[in-house]
Amino acid sequence: VNLPGAVGFTVLYSALANRMAPQALFYTVLSTFLAFFGAFGWLIYPLVSAGLLHPVAFASKLAAALPAGFAAPIAVCQNWTYSLFYLLANMWGSVVVSLLFWGFANEVTTVSEAKKYYPLFGMFANVALVFSGQFVRYVSKLHTSLPAGVDGWGVALKLLMSAVVASGGVIMAAFRYLNVAVLKEADGSDGAPSPSGKLAPKKKKKPSMSIGESARHLASSAYIRSLATLVICYGMAINLVEVTWKSKLKQAFPDPSAYSAFMGSFSSATGVATLAMMLFGRFVFRKWGWGTAAMITPAVLLGTGVAFFALCLTGNTFAPLLSTVGLTPLMLAVFVGAAQNIVSKAAKYSLFDPCKEMAYIPLDAEEKTKGKAAVDVIGGPLGKSGGSLVQQLLIFGFGSLAASTPYLAVILGGIIFAWMGAARSLSGQFDAAMQQQQAAEGSPEAAADTSAKAKAR
Repeated sequence: VNLPGAVGFTVLYSALANRMAPQALFYTVLSTFLAFFGAFGWLIYPLVSAGLLHPVAFASKLAAALPAGFAAPIAVCQNWTYSLFYLLANMWGSVVVSLLFWGFANEVTTVSEAKKYYPLFGMFANVALVFSGQFVRYVSKLHTSLPAGVDGWGVALKLLMSAVVASGGVIMAAFRYLNVAVLKEADGSDGAPSPSGKLAPKKKKKPSMSIGESARHLASSAYIRSLATLVICYGMAINLVEVTWKSKLKQAFPDPSAYSAFMGSFSSATGVATLAMMLFGRFVFRKWGWGTAAMITPAVLLGTGVAFFALCLTGNTFAPLLSTVGLTPLMLAVFVGAAQNIVSKAAKYSLFDPCKEMAYIPLDAEEKTKGKAAVDVIGGPLGKSGGSLVQQLLIFGFGSLAASTPYLAVILGGIIFAWMGAARSLSGQFDAAMQQQQAAEGSPEAAADTSAKAKAR
């Protein structure tokens, strides 16, 4: 459901972007997500638990009448509330974080400011990740203190969804404050400088291309294609490693509450690691620039991914030694996979995401609005779907995920090398775009400086 849902959302978002002001579009999209999540915890899930909403009898008739190959889509339709929750939960990062937050940040931030502040944005976000991980752990353990007969997961879901809605309310209030109190004061009615001496960013004309014209325009842009390659390759690479790791994780923690508690600790550890990487990221941007920063995440994922797959292939060799310290090959694979995911996600949040968002800044309004929607909302699910397809084909050919592991490692290497090639190409295009933008804004000194940095690379 992820890829069709992402495509459908992108088409709808592009249509709304032609008809709504940016602020109204922001509130509309975010409030839709929040309304569903709040309703799911307090209304939809209790109704489903009472045996309502899901067309079980109709799905059973379809399953009896149709071939076995229709089992998966029938299950998706039968459990439509869970399918919709899964879709929107997966799209939250792409839509609310990448599209809404970063889209707004790219509109009001210059590249020089982005190199300084974008890693800090990620740092603040991961402070929240640390605390949210502990909150998930606390909620996951509540069932142990509830009276018999009380649906512990239902109580936990209400608390979790209430926290999501409350956080969304804070997001909308902060967005409103920035637009009403900060940007209007900086802009003024006659383009007056802000108290800091800087002019606020100029308002750009609303994109007016049709959906078809937008698709053709974006498809013809080598810059957008390079950005899409980065996002798709990341999605495929992380999916190849993460699915294998989570299969081990489910074997080690079959109980949902234990699994949820482990993932809460995992989220907190990811937040702490990312905070450290954010400081390193600022140094990288300042010392070596965009091109080097863009190459670090694929290099980290390649190194840690190879180490994880090597352990999966040879783990049983160390079983006698591991037993002396109270470990099994399975638990070692879980811990090493967790470390791999933590380091990879920390590199992604601290370097890959800021690099990707900076790359949108010099683009025109059409590419910023609709190109970002296409790349971020479709590219991520497309990468994950591509990774899943590769695994399904290998499982079909070799019989199991374990037997496919050596081939997954080789494919992972090929994907990451393609990612690195796209990053190198985009680095040159980014420098050229910045030079053109600065020259158009009448800053020959800045353009010459950018040109000198590009030649130095």
